[in-house]
Amino acid sequence: MTTSRRNLLLLGTGAILGGAGLVAAGRYLIAHIADRAVSIITRDPYRENLFELYSSARRAGLQTIVETDLRAQDPRLLLRPLGSPKSFPHLGSLMFNPAQLYRLPTPFDRPVAMNAVLGVRAKRPLEVDIPILVSGMGYGVGLSKAAKIAIARGASLAGTATNTGEGPVLEEEREEARKLVVQYHRGNWMDERWLQRADMVEIHLGQGASASGGGVLPPEKTSPRLKRAMGLRRDQKAYIRSTFPELERGEPLSTLVERARKLSGGVPVAVKLAASHWLEHDLDLCVEAGVDGVVIDGAQAGTAQSPTITEDDFGIPTLYALVRARRHLDRIDPGREIFLIVSGGLFTPGDFLKCIALGADAVYVGSAIIFAAMAGQQQRATPWEPPTEVLLFQGKRKGRFSIEQGARNVARFLKSAADEMAHAVRMIGKEDVYDVGPEDMCALDEETARITGVELAFPSHHS
Repeated sequence: MTTSRRNLLLLGTGAILGGAGLVAAGRYLIAHIADRAVSIITRDPYRENLFELYSSARRAGLQTIVETDLRAQDPRLLLRPLGSPKSFPHLGSLMFNPAQLYRLPTPFDRPVAMNAVLGVRAKRPLEVDIPILVSGMGYGVGLSKAAKIAIARGASLAGTATNTGEGPVLEEEREEARKLVVQYHRGNWMDERWLQRADMVEIHLGQGASASGGGVLPPEKTSPRLKRAMGLRRDQKAYIRSTFPELERGEPLSTLVERARKLSGGVPVAVKLAASHWLEHDLDLCVEAGVDGVVIDGAQAGTAQSPTITEDDFGIPTLYALVRARRHLDRIDPGREIFLIVSGGLFTPGDFLKCIALGADAVYVGSAIIFAAMAGQQQRATPWEPPTEVLLFQGKRKGRFSIEQGARNVARFLKSAADEMAHAVRMIGKEDVYDVGPEDMCALDEETARITGVELAFPSHHS
């Protein structure tokens, strides 16, 4: 063996032995730390024991502890993004009935009708290829310009509509959007001329995560650039009213509906409501006002940022609201001329189809669209920032967001969801998404069966 080979062998052997020694030392150190930690936890009295944090977290919840710390450090309203973590009664206890023998499934290659026509009484109804619309997420008050453009482009590629939200209407969004819902909101920057660009108008009276709360936008959220887009002076505060001045003065809702219809040239006019226990009374007033449709936002809805008390403790769940709204509208509008859109906590094709089966004409999707838009781009913010920082208006990493990738993601998500819904419709044995109804589902618990009128999967002896 040559000297160079011998030296190389010795070097390799030394490296192996050294590595083994490091592994052994590492294992000893880890074992020593673990033994010491277990000893401390199992011997220290509770008042000195780190395990007390686990006990407290189990009792109060880790999120409650963190939010208590945040409140203790800042006396202002604690604003939480993307809605409440609270668990509400929802759609998970409903299951579809697969057709096999009693009813045959629809052949897999047969097309399924998925298009929706909203506002049949309007001069210019809104027609979309799929009954999944993108809900209102405003430029500046939530999303960046790039995110709004990407979402509008993606929705158009999927053949559906997107909503401007409470932010100023972007010319780029209007150009990208095949169908644009313009939100007629309560912000002091609302320019009614924007309604002339709408394919549908949504009068924003409330939403699930923030109810009808108004307030002044914090100065740190209203940059000079955003104020210019809003049409506000640099020294002018941006604020959202609790309601419209007309309603405060005692004027009927029809004042707003008629104005929106006239300015928009006859597109459908809907009213967006936060779902509450007064839902039926609100619906009566909407119908009296001559609306073309209503949007009901359940308590699970997300938002850019809202006070935690509003997200956690206001409104009623989407499931309750949908069933109650459908039953009441059927009583006062038996011809179903007034459309019903539901939103709040809807993420999957199963959620969307269940809402259609329970009587919604379409669904709005928000948080799922955000997750889709930033898919594959989260790492441009993480691990030091939340992934949403790539698409928020004030996001620290918004410059790294790709419009092209975001648009493709949104389009793929919407198309995939619609394809899954069509697949499910065939498995149920039907050919039109609107032929799916409560009779095509069963409920896994008595509470869900009682709320929805869907048959219980395991009927009780008394039924």
